[in-house]
Amino acid sequence: MKEIVLAVVTRVLAVLLVIPAWLRSPGHARRLACGWALSLRFPAENLAGLTGGTLDAFTAARTEAFWRHHTLLGLTSGHRDAAEQHRLYVDDVAKTGAARKRVLPPKDSAHVRGTALDVRPREGAQWLEDHGARFALYRTYDNEWWHFEYWPENPPARVPHPGWRMGVTQ
Repeated sequence: MKEIVLAVVTRVLAVLLVIPAWLRSPGHARRLACGWALSLRFPAENLAGLTGGTLDAFTAARTEAFWRHHTLLGLTSGHRDAAEQHRLYVDDVAKTGAARKRVLPPKDSAHVRGTALDVRPREGAQWLEDHGARFALYRTYDNEWWHFEYWPENPPARVPHPGWRMGVTQ
């Protein structure tokens, strides 16, 4: 119930913000109002460090999801520096005893390159899975409903888990 109320409040807020957004940027009012409202709904999200193409694609996708389909699309994690990715990798190996099943080392991570997005909520991820190809955003792993990557050319086939492309098959 709380999620439904927050979604409704976010939509109402975005509608109220369209006029100030139009005054600031007439050609991009809906995108701007959507961004402002979602930044209040998901205050911890950080879009810094994403490549320009990834950021543009995600912004366009979330704007369409929001206004056309009434679906909220937030970011849990985007760009990570190599040190943070290494820490996540080491922690995951220690916790699960398996390398590359859920987290890749920095040299192989699309998060470090600024082209990966971990999105939320699940409904937003489903919307992105259904519509993301129009924005060159693809779900790349079967075991991670939240993980999408920006591939403007030659998107890879989805694989069971992150290590699959590196030869980890179990």
